[in-house]
Amino acid sequence: MALKAKTENVQVWFDLEGDFLEVLFEDKVGYFKETDDDRVMVRVDMDGRIIGFNILTVSSMKEPTSISLEPTPDEDER
Repeated sequence: MALKAKTENVQVWFDLEGDFLEVLFEDKVGYFKETDDDRVMVRVDMDGRIIGFNILTVSSMKEPTSISLEPTPDEDER
């Protein structure tokens, strides 16, 4: 899966009350896919390119953490 990132503008939303962080590299139609980390989902465009990600319970990350943005395969991709 290729990461499609525009470095000129990145949109970041943090919801303190919901303990949720979302980062979008590109503002376009897409959908979320799961990753191996239950806290992390990636947003992919209709061609399957990663255009963002979100992290649930972001406050649980007390130290710098390396996360994979590789989505898990769908049932029909296995």
